[in-house]
Amino acid sequence: MTKPKFSIFNSRFSNLNSQRGSVLISLLITAATFSIIIYSLLAVLASQFDFSFRQTAHDQSLNIAEAGTNYYLYHLIQDPTDFQDGTGGPGPYVHDYRDPQGSIIGQFSLEITPPEVGSSIVTVKSTAWTTRFPDVKQTVVARFGQSSYASFAFLSNASLWLGTGITVNGKVHTNTGIRQDGINTSTVASAKETYKCGKETGCSPTQDKPGVWGIGEDKSLWDYPVPAIDFDAISYDFGQMRSAAQTDGVYMDRSGKHGYHVVFNASGTVDIYRVNSAQRLHGWSADEGGCARRRQIVTGQNLLGTYNVADTPIIFLEDTIWVSGVVNGRVTLVAARFPISTSKTNIWIYDNVTYLEKDGNHALGLIANNDIYFARDIPDDFEINAALLAQQGRIMRHGYLSFCGSHPNAVRNSLSIYGALISYQKPYWNFGTAPDSGFRTRTITFDLNLSYNPPPYYPSVGGIETLSWQRQ
Repeated sequence: MTKPKFSIFNSRFSNLNSQRGSVLISLLITAATFSIIIYSLLAVLASQFDFSFRQTAHDQSLNIAEAGTNYYLYHLIQDPTDFQDGTGGPGPYVHDYRDPQGSIIGQFSLEITPPEVGSSIVTVKSTAWTTRFPDVKQTVVARFGQSSYASFAFLSNASLWLGTGITVNGKVHTNTGIRQDGINTSTVASAKETYKCGKETGCSPTQDKPGVWGIGEDKSLWDYPVPAIDFDAISYDFGQMRSAAQTDGVYMDRSGKHGYHVVFNASGTVDIYRVNSAQRLHGWSADEGGCARRRQIVTGQNLLGTYNVADTPIIFLEDTIWVSGVVNGRVTLVAARFPISTSKTNIWIYDNVTYLEKDGNHALGLIANNDIYFARDIPDDFEINAALLAQQGRIMRHGYLSFCGSHPNAVRNSLSIYGALISYQKPYWNFGTAPDSGFRTRTITFDLNLSYNPPPYYPSVGGIETLSWQRQ
């Protein structure tokens, strides 16, 4: 048998083919691996670019949404009573948003909530997106309106002396000067660079003092001079409030007796009585003839009506008012008589006046065109939840001193006001350092809800501005 012949050449050629096949397989594997890596990198880069573009669209949408609220603020300044974007029809109202070159790059949609009865607060919800990423949306909610006088914890047209026993949690402002010896947790501002400090703020003889001075610790919160607050503008609001009460609330002319007794009930109603008789008590006041007898305690009355607070956002009574109770709802109570400039109508607070809850759903405005008095026989721990305003007079408690009306109730343990205290003239309630008459401790805490939602028909000050702004 003939044996097969193998040569060295054939053997080498076979080996070479084998090697070439191995290299080809390796190249294919490498190429596939490289392709997978490249495509993975491209996918990651594409995802990063998409994320980056969406993030940019996210930021642009927020800017466009804010532009929407700014647009409507300007619109309200031009036309304060238009809540339909000039269309006369219901919203939402969609607007194009252009870049500086005039190209449309996005849109914003406005939902406008008009003010509630007796309020100036408009709520504008602006939702925006870009044309490239219409699914990436941002929403901003802004409240616009006039600031109310109730945006201060303590506001006065006269000089103030905040003594060592008082704590004020909120803004303080006076159009004159302030001696600040107490504790404050917000700004203490005066419209004066300097003022004449007299006996009313502890200076004898009279001397020049800075707009804000005293031994109070946090002087970084002292601010003077600042623009003055116009108290005279409130007299115009009384006419509006009376008209509103005649159409949407409760209005009563002079009682023909001594005034009205208003009792708020936790059930959400309010009782109004005619006061037929009231007991006089001695008390001292520097600007009311010294020691005098004044009607303080209601001894005879008859019920005139019971009303739902929800249906009576404003009560306007042209006579003296006694008030107490638990407020369930939002209402403003006014004691004023026309002509305002020559009449003096007062409010007596003889018992606690509190809210059902301090949750923003309940608010009380107490407005007198003259004085608001704290009576002698108030509770030992006396609490008032309200925005108090004495337009021409002051908020005060008479002195029940040894030479005038001395009584075991002359000194009370504490005064707590939750809301706002606004007094044209200097408010006071303490006599002597002990005190001989007054409160051992006094705390005034601003109700933050009043900043953007004051009581119905509460007087406003200034022009339309942004009261609050938030992202959703």
